[in-house]
Amino acid sequence: MDRFRTSVALLAALFAAGFVVSPATAQSDKGDWIEAPSKLPKKRPFSEDLDFLFGALKVAPDDASAKAIEQRIWAQWLVSSSDTTNLLMSRVVAAVEAKDNDLAIKLLDGIVKIRPDYLEAWNRRATLYYMKHDYGRALADIREVLRREPRHFGALAGLGLILQDIGDDRQALEVYRRALAVYPRLQRIPDVVKKLKEQVEGRDI
Repeated sequence: MDRFRTSVALLAALFAAGFVVSPATAQSDKGDWIEAPSKLPKKRPFSEDLDFLFGALKVAPDDASAKAIEQRIWAQWLVSSSDTTNLLMSRVVAAVEAKDNDLAIKLLDGIVKIRPDYLEAWNRRATLYYMKHDYGRALADIREVLRREPRHFGALAGLGLILQDIGDDRQALEVYRRALAVYPRLQRIPDVVKKLKEQVEGRDI
């Protein structure tokens, strides 16, 4: 019950902050939790300006172009000027690979304390909390990501996934639509939106 109350309270806070835009219910296929790629391209064919990259992402003519732009955006989110942060993140990756998620979370706790502006620490910790079915903490971390970067399509997709898990398909649909407004070619999400739209709003006549 405490976890449920926490989740409800956090969702209410997300709604109030504008991260979810409307007031759900059905079982359906779901999207995946969107994570940073394990390897980023060495070449940098695009501008490193995030506003430019997000503009290009919206009009990418095909999936391959969109994926290349997505990777450049992730590169911006992953970059840290702090050697300490980079070292701790390398240990987080090693802990996750060793399936020691509790250690990974402790390391991420340290990163968010010393570098609260580092998006990937919040996002990675949200992923790990989701894997532990700790939705209250996952939602709290997603909120921190979206407060700093409302266009974070990975965090939006994660929020949609949690909303589906707790049975709020109407809100999940709205969140997924927000993610697609940022990244129209986001993998799997268009199909999820189509199915949710039929379940929540009914088929078009």
